[in-house]
Amino acid sequence: MLKVGRFQIMSLLQAARAYALGMPLESAHSWGLNRAIFIAAAKRGFKGGGGGAGSGQGQRTSKRGDIYMLGDDPAYKTTRGGVMLFAIGGEVQTEEAFERQVKSRFGKKYQTAWKEALAYVKKFDRETLLSGSDFYSDVYRPARDEWSERWSLETGANDE
Repeated sequence: MLKVGRFQIMSLLQAARAYALGMPLESAHSWGLNRAIFIAAAKRGFKGGGGGAGSGQGQRTSKRGDIYMLGDDPAYKTTRGGVMLFAIGGEVQTEEAFERQVKSRFGKKYQTAWKEALAYVKKFDRETLLSGSDFYSDVYRPARDEWSERWSLETGANDE
């Protein structure tokens, strides 16, 4: 099994954040994967366009398409089969992609990890969860390395 890395922890916690804020589960999984991809791209120097600050959940339209705001974090949204999903770089983050890129790293331990992530995220106030920067600094950053190491050990990861 592959290591549970920061990418998977970010996806998991972002999905838990979105779910805790009222997003349906499949949409929350798409959101989590979308945000992890966005942050990974930003760390590599990608400068994404669009989206200013918002005051809460909702959507607006831009020249590129619908933008959904989760707090002050924007993402391009689409609907497939009645389910709101998110896209980056023209690629939609589907439930299958979440399964492949996130759930598979946790293996049989995924449900335990999901429950832990939800309980952890719910400890924070709504204001923290609605702020992208506060979520990163107060929720994700303190947990990322310890969770990555612990879940890698618990899943028996043997490869980077």
